[in-house]
Amino acid sequence: MVELRKRKAPTQLPPAEKRTRKSQRSNTVLEGVLQEKESSTVSKEVLKVGNQVILDGFGGEIETNDGIKTTLNKLVDESKSGVVLFTYPRASTPGCTKQACMFRDNYDYLTSTGFSIYGLSADSPRANTTFKTKQRLPYPLLCDTTSSLIAALGFRKAPKGTARGIFAVDKEGTVLLLQPGGPDATVEAMRQLIARNSSSNDSKSGI
Repeated sequence: MVELRKRKAPTQLPPAEKRTRKSQRSNTVLEGVLQEKESSTVSKEVLKVGNQVILDGFGGEIETNDGIKTTLNKLVDESKSGVVLFTYPRASTPGCTKQACMFRDNYDYLTSTGFSIYGLSADSPRANTTFKTKQRLPYPLLCDTTSSLIAALGFRKAPKGTARGIFAVDKEGTVLLLQPGGPDATVEAMRQLIARNSSSNDSKSGI
């Protein structure tokens, strides 16, 4: 004969203790949601003109088309007045070629107040070197294959890609230009910045 054993009834918690545990679980979930929301807010903070950027570590490490590792901080340090970066989706494509050549053709004027110009894309050093050589570009092309700097500037397109635009920062880390736009718009934005900078310099010298 099989002996049947009685199961022990589950321990019943007092109503007050049940409410306490349920409240604790709710608070834990709520705290997790709030922490996630706060983290999301910080990560999506938008860079704007006039912002002061802490250049040290900003955008991570990139490299020139010659394969030299560098950072935005180092580029700014090496410049006279600051750095201008124009972003483009892909080297040697029609729109990007037009944009790069417009910066080439206006290079003397755009660097007349001491700004250093760089093209920035997610292309490999090899692709950008071919692009630079073929188009006889007088400025270096920066290769951001992980899109770390491109993303920090707000020019990364999901899921993978680069938006065309322009960014300028002075020696103190103040953002002077930050806007998307086509080849003509990016060059014109830079021309206007140079014009304003020239006027400011003339005023300071009493001309």
